[in-house]
Amino acid sequence: MNSQPIKIILTGATGMVGEGVLLECLENPNISEVLSVSRKPSGKKHAKLKEYLVSDFLTIDLNDENLKGYDACFFCAGISSVGMSEEDYTKITYDTTLHFAKVLLNLNPEMVFNYVSGASTDKTESGKVMWARVKGKTENDLKKLGFKDAYNFRPGFMKPVDGQVHVKWFFKPLIWLFPIVLPSKSLTLHEVGKAMINAVQKGYSTSVLEIQDIKNLAK
Repeated sequence: MNSQPIKIILTGATGMVGEGVLLECLENPNISEVLSVSRKPSGKKHAKLKEYLVSDFLTIDLNDENLKGYDACFFCAGISSVGMSEEDYTKITYDTTLHFAKVLLNLNPEMVFNYVSGASTDKTESGKVMWARVKGKTENDLKKLGFKDAYNFRPGFMKPVDGQVHVKWFFKPLIWLFPIVLPSKSLTLHEVGKAMINAVQKGYSTSVLEIQDIKNLAK
């Protein structure tokens, strides 16, 4: 168990999941620095926060010194597969993630990589649901790269943390409802962020974390 403050790289800060995890990290005493890697500025200002703007993750050089010296990556970037071809969705979800992971591993061989996947991801890579197959392949291949640890987080409904601005308008009226109607399928982004931090510092018994695993690890 490592109780020393850690330095992390975070992606997806302009999305709901990434923003929520970022806010948890900035307020958490176990985090000493956050490097947000994104195509756009996060809009956040904090003493712990640094930002590295990248127009295309696939063009990041394997020896990019800006990404060296970190303990963990919280990969929270992602898109919906609605209306996308499997080829396009794979390029963004699989190719981008694996390239970025390989860069980080080359620069930080003792790094822990936390990937936000999704409930119902298909680890067999052979099911009928396109996004689930692609996510499953991404999970599987991240685990093969050789990180110190690689954890796949499969959250369900996630309640935003206070102060978030990147929340879809159609989602806001339902925020209060899901934890009441579907408590076993709901958690907060505070729990997701805390569980990610604890995964780095404490480890966990399985590499695939379903909703209850995330709740347990967040305690």
